[in-house]
Amino acid sequence: MKVLLIGSGGREHALAWKLAQSPLLTTLYAAPGNPGIAECAALVPLDIDDHAAVSAFCLENGVTFVVVGPEAPLVAGLADRLRADGIDVFGPSAAAAQLEGSKGFTKDLCAKYAIPTGAYQRFTDAAAAKTYIEAEGAPIVIKADGLAAGKGVTVAMTLDEALAAVDDCFDGAFGAAGAEVVVEAFLDGEEASFFCLCDGVNALPLASAQDHKRVGDGDTGPNTGGMGAYSPAPVMTPEMVERTMKEIIEPTIRGMAADGYPFQGVLFAGLMITAKGPELIEYNVRFGDPECQVLMMRLESDLLPILHAASIGRLDKVSAEWRAEPALTVVMASKGYPSSYEKNTPILFLPADGAGSKVFHAGTALKDGKLVATGGRVLNVTAVAPTVADAQKAAYQALDAVQWENGFCRRDIGWRAVAREKA
Repeated sequence: MKVLLIGSGGREHALAWKLAQSPLLTTLYAAPGNPGIAECAALVPLDIDDHAAVSAFCLENGVTFVVVGPEAPLVAGLADRLRADGIDVFGPSAAAAQLEGSKGFTKDLCAKYAIPTGAYQRFTDAAAAKTYIEAEGAPIVIKADGLAAGKGVTVAMTLDEALAAVDDCFDGAFGAAGAEVVVEAFLDGEEASFFCLCDGVNALPLASAQDHKRVGDGDTGPNTGGMGAYSPAPVMTPEMVERTMKEIIEPTIRGMAADGYPFQGVLFAGLMITAKGPELIEYNVRFGDPECQVLMMRLESDLLPILHAASIGRLDKVSAEWRAEPALTVVMASKGYPSSYEKNTPILFLPADGAGSKVFHAGTALKDGKLVATGGRVLNVTAVAPTVADAQKAAYQALDAVQWENGFCRRDIGWRAVAREKA
């Protein structure tokens, strides 16, 4: 099987690393990829926004299966173009990708099919949004409706913060993504990320994870795309997984199919486990980043046939086996992230892969043959071990060997699970 992987981040490096282990694979291409991905795939300088060029490359090179990593090409309809040209693709249609592309679309679907989520209203006018917020009070959540690279959400603990967040959206802080705003109730509980493959009809639950969104230790500072993660999330007990499938995932799959948008790909449910049970915060239509890195470290099964089964409606014919040991990843980011940061800073040394550790590249490039940091989130130092505390220790040991002056990280990734282990 010749496979093309779309994307260039840490999630895609993890997918490439796992796909490359498949005995079914003859060639793995990646576009545009990164220096880490280049170790396990042939990089192709394709413009992934040019859907005709992506399709033409596949047809010319005998690529029969495309795995789309990031959300933007899916929302823009890349999967539709590939399917129309007879190429199997892992990822939803543009219509189904609205589950991530529009927060309002998802909230409306939840309302229609009685999927548990926070109460909400949609606004295209700042004054009306502020009136609603003032009536509801804080804490309250403000979301830019469209894609904002994980940064369009404000969990406002005060009224002033909420009103400022509305102004940010309508003043263009998130571009076109903020032209509509969703205001929703603050859910109190513990967050978890739950992943499930879908083929339009069938669902295959994958593992759970817990992300750390805030930039600083102790969950302080602004939200980011994610500063680290571990899997599994202890809060996702077998009973909670069962409830999540029954109350959230299955009604979503049925509802999307009934509305004419059958969902094929990975459903990434951001959950809040409240006193009432699992409630949906939001959907993403791709693997989480950095959650994908810990999932791939724990997945024992061959990834390729599972993803392909999802793309051709045969998910009921496959299963996924997981390592019992937890995995943990720490994000090394450029100083200044999630605000402005210096680019092209040199990374002088990376530790070699260990028995249970791996450094995934997220925002790196080669300049004049030397490795440099080009992104906000740059490296994902990942480890798998018998306990979360062991995985945490191994990940930070590997991280401390990295020689990159402009890098920083949180030092407490996995703190909830480590505390649980000690209790």
